[in-house]
Amino acid sequence: MFRYPLAKDTWDNDEIEAINEVIKSKRYTMGPKVREFEQRFAEYFGSKYAVMVNSGSSANLLAIASLVYSGRLNRGDEVIVPAVSWSTTYFPLYQLGLKLKFVDIDIETLNMNLSELQNAISEKTKAIFAVNLLGNPNDFEKMQNIIGDKNIVLLEDNCESMGARFHGRYTGTFGLLGTYSTFYSHHICTMEGGVVVTNDEELYHYMLSIRAHGWTRDIPKDSKIYSKRDDEFYELFNFIMPGFNMRPLEMEAAIGIKQLQKLDIFVDERIRNATTFKEKVKNNKNILIQKEVGESSWFGFSIVLKDQLEGKRDEVIKRFKELGIETRPIVAGDFTKNKAIEYMDYEIHGHLINADYIHKNGFFIGNNDYNDVNFDLLFQL
Repeated sequence: MFRYPLAKDTWDNDEIEAINEVIKSKRYTMGPKVREFEQRFAEYFGSKYAVMVNSGSSANLLAIASLVYSGRLNRGDEVIVPAVSWSTTYFPLYQLGLKLKFVDIDIETLNMNLSELQNAISEKTKAIFAVNLLGNPNDFEKMQNIIGDKNIVLLEDNCESMGARFHGRYTGTFGLLGTYSTFYSHHICTMEGGVVVTNDEELYHYMLSIRAHGWTRDIPKDSKIYSKRDDEFYELFNFIMPGFNMRPLEMEAAIGIKQLQKLDIFVDERIRNATTFKEKVKNNKNILIQKEVGESSWFGFSIVLKDQLEGKRDEVIKRFKELGIETRPIVAGDFTKNKAIEYMDYEIHGHLINADYIHKNGFFIGNNDYNDVNFDLLFQL
């Protein structure tokens, strides 16, 4: 057991009572609680539509599938991605027949290097999948200027950055589609869960079908993607596209409703912790911490070793473990170093210098209720 784990439980009696209400209702699979959570989620973040699924990974898969099935993207199209993210940023692109182009990250922000992004765009580029890493927004003003009038779809993997803002607007809402995770270690916790938001009604209807087997029962009658028959029995089991089963549980949604009401408090706590963290480490010349863009929601605290500590990550991690502090790689490090890449259609733009460096010298610690932590302990190495 760690004294300072990566994540802590944020549930109280509200969430337990929400679970009990679902048990009393005897409705466990996707139903009215899911619809209520989706409505509240969309309203909170200022989007027209929200679709809840069983994980943030599924949220990415659903978003990409909706673009391919709707014809917004075609198999073989090139999608630019940062070299550092979680695996399920990349897997849905491969699984839906798209080509990945990896670009390096910015060593300070840990997000996509925008100069490299600009140089990586080609005539084949049809989408950019931006990742707001560890709570930190991308500079979407610069990114939009790079895209300009090009026919390129902007997407956001915002699974680690719920509650972050750029120029006063929530991340996850800058792209045509934005994804969120509500897994245990994230800003709100439904244990398993994810959400996709969009302002595009057509894509919303595609996602309603794809989420549940590709059937028509969840699509409104006046949908532009399919004209439903006046035959309820027929439309209960009518399949119009090769979908998945990504349905969430009513319990997860009921918990999410309660957690969403506390999100402002959770994010404020994370920001206060970050203020303390930054103050304590500002004079340590042997580490580099994440440079904030906009208003980060501080998923965790990244640490990149340099100068006298470069190449000594194993020693540092061992010391942290002795102090009872749990650590993780910076998400998945340089993802192109994973064997799974062999299955994919991909290209690496230029050289992944910064991604490679953090792969060898980076890690992060969790951001929880750290009121009792002496951050000075972290760097007595």
